[in-house]
Amino acid sequence: MFSLFHFFFSFFLLYTNNLLALALTSPQDISALKAFKASIKPSSIQPFSCLASWDFTADPCAFPRRTHFTCGIVCSSDSTRVTQLTLDPAGYSGQLTPLISQLTSLTMLDLSDNYFFGSVPSSISSLVNLQTLNLRSNSFSGSLPESITKLKSLHSLDLAHNYLSGYLPKSMNLMSSLGRLDISYNKLTGPLPRLPYNLRELALKANSLSGLLSKSSFDRLTQLEVVELGENSFTGTLESWFFLLPALQQVDLANNSLTRVEISRPANGESDLVAVDLGFNKIEGNVPANFAAYPLLSSLSLRYNRLRGAILLEFSQKKSLRRLFLDGNFLIGKPPPAFFNGGGPVAGSLGDNCLQACPGSSQLCTPSQKPSSMCKQAYGGKPRS
Repeated sequence: MFSLFHFFFSFFLLYTNNLLALALTSPQDISALKAFKASIKPSSIQPFSCLASWDFTADPCAFPRRTHFTCGIVCSSDSTRVTQLTLDPAGYSGQLTPLISQLTSLTMLDLSDNYFFGSVPSSISSLVNLQTLNLRSNSFSGSLPESITKLKSLHSLDLAHNYLSGYLPKSMNLMSSLGRLDISYNKLTGPLPRLPYNLRELALKANSLSGLLSKSSFDRLTQLEVVELGENSFTGTLESWFFLLPALQQVDLANNSLTRVEISRPANGESDLVAVDLGFNKIEGNVPANFAAYPLLSSLSLRYNRLRGAILLEFSQKKSLRRLFLDGNFLIGKPPPAFFNGGGPVAGSLGDNCLQACPGSSQLCTPSQKPSSMCKQAYGGKPRS
């Protein structure tokens, strides 16, 4: 029994040592990880953090990793390549080294919620297997490198809450796998380029993007569900094709300089559109009646524009509608009584218009209507009902 035990124990040690001998991280990956850590300010590496456990006296992908490389990386099944680099939000400060390009098996790079600064290196285009790139909530600056459009496997790109400037890459439509794009809260300028045709979520809120919203930018976007382009400087007419995008559900174009909106009825009366925010623009004309034809529309905001005319009865009869904000325009006439019968389900505001007989007891009628003198001036005389 004793000799048999030693036989199996010796076999186990030999087997384990062979595994560790095979489990050697690629030298180029080790070199890249060393360069990555060296680019981080040592004072920002807290003792409790992932990077504090990176001790290169041990092999990064060796298993088990109980004392070294305890977190931050995931390796391939054969323990030779780093496939994920995901840092904890521990306040790391430094630049993203161009040598990150050596981690060519990466499928995920997540450095979000830290203090990285400087530019996004153009060499990042070498990460051809990358599926998720998340640099959200850092201090990256400069323009987005055109080479990033070579990441054909990328599914999600999140660069929100940084200081990126300049134009969006012209060839963004080449990112054929991209389903989610969020570069909100940066300093981007210029028009929208052609967008990736598999895009489902587009978030470019709070930049300085400008120009017209062109149909060519949204060509072939049959899966687009969410559009967040609020707090930019888009101008001109939002044409009828936009709300006919077949998968569209949520739209935020508030706080721009749009002057006109064209709305067609949905094809065959079918649409997934649920929420629209066009508030704080310069939209003129009447309240678009065809919005009432969208069967699932639950929230509509056209507040603080330059709309005139009456509020159509169809909006008070629309059972799906739960939130309606038309305040801050020059609407006239009497609001549909169905809004106030039995404390209807619609919340929002019809205030700060030129309406007559809007019940002061209703929350819908706050704030109070404009002074009659302002309304007369807007209509060049007495407003007509």
